[in-house]
Amino acid sequence: MSSIAVPRGLSLWHAVGRNRRDRPALEGALDVDLAIVGGGFLGLSTALHTVEKGVAVAVLEAETIAWGATGRNAGFVVPNFAKRDPDDIIAQLGPERGERLVDFAAGGADLVFDLIKRHGIECDAVQSGWIQPAHSPAALEKTRSRAEQWARRGRPAVALDSQAAEELTGVRGYLGGWMDRSGGVLNPVEYARGLADSAEKAGARIFEYTRVKSIDRTGGGWALKTAAGSVRAEKVLVATNAYGGALDCALQRTYFPLKIFQIATAPLPRETRSRLLPGGQGVGDTRRNLFTFRFDSGNRLITGGMHVFGPGADTRVPRAIWRRLAKHLDLPEIPPLEYSWSGMAAVEPDFLPHLVDLGPGLIAGFACNGRGIAMTTAMGKVLADWVDRTKPQDLPLPFAPPSPIPFHSLVRHAPNMVLPWSMLRDRLDR
Repeated sequence: MSSIAVPRGLSLWHAVGRNRRDRPALEGALDVDLAIVGGGFLGLSTALHTVEKGVAVAVLEAETIAWGATGRNAGFVVPNFAKRDPDDIIAQLGPERGERLVDFAAGGADLVFDLIKRHGIECDAVQSGWIQPAHSPAALEKTRSRAEQWARRGRPAVALDSQAAEELTGVRGYLGGWMDRSGGVLNPVEYARGLADSAEKAGARIFEYTRVKSIDRTGGGWALKTAAGSVRAEKVLVATNAYGGALDCALQRTYFPLKIFQIATAPLPRETRSRLLPGGQGVGDTRRNLFTFRFDSGNRLITGGMHVFGPGADTRVPRAIWRRLAKHLDLPEIPPLEYSWSGMAAVEPDFLPHLVDLGPGLIAGFACNGRGIAMTTAMGKVLADWVDRTKPQDLPLPFAPPSPIPFHSLVRHAPNMVLPWSMLRDRLDR
């Protein structure tokens, strides 16, 4: 197996990106209405939607645009929740708040692709749908219910029988599933860079290599300190997700940090490529040890997975994921592995996105639980309303002070620790 090194441990998307340009670090003092900590999807979407309202905005990124989870995912645009369905969300939150949250998530993919069209962002975007095939009879029933719940709300959701699942995916053995036709795939780094360029054209200030060291209350606003400068702002958004470091210790204890590996093969032979995903959709199946796959614009096959703790994970896990492709996709020969990378996701115990109240005018947008591209883009749009004087309690997302997970230091790696049991249950399901 061969591999190509990605600079600084970043992803395929950084290696093949076309539109990288340097931005300066912050030097000196700056006054703005909104300061955003983090140059990923959430920070950039918020900056774009907010500056279009005539608000002065500064984005402070510790590394480069899309350095964190934004640039380390697989590029799926998925307009739903990872582990929750509309009916049970409404049962938990009540009809009014529940329906608003469901509507918020449902429109996420359309918002992404509309922004791409409106701003002319070149990011290999394909809106041909997102497919969730079912690996077991129990999972099939769940996908049928899921499709019905979203279709009842006017979404382009359709249930799939086994034949349709095989024709769409090119994979035999799935019992059926469902598809949301508004989903799709893209190059996440190029999408983020396009959001950054569009925000700057509209008037936002974006700084790279500008790590925020502290955020302190001052007068009627906030003071942010960096290595070579400072920012005074009326409002602050912390948009770091699982990459916030020690910026807020209470915030760190509110989620499970989940390390996810991704790989990309060499381009597939034409005859194999024509069988798999002929419509160009993205796939994430119903296994507990989730199996995903898609193609990029160069016909590289992309997939990912979690890992069980142990030494040598950065080498061992990509090889295991690579071998998994042959089993699940019935490949006569696995194309060589060209790229491997990893990133950190933030997972909330209730598998819902959250706005975390860190003080008057200080909010963290958090934990999209594997639905980052669509959900953080949509979150940025509603946070622009917050900056424009909408009360955070009136936004369609759960809003509350930090709620630390009990015994967080012991259970923080629970998703990785239970992976062997999840894999066993997947086998028993069959």
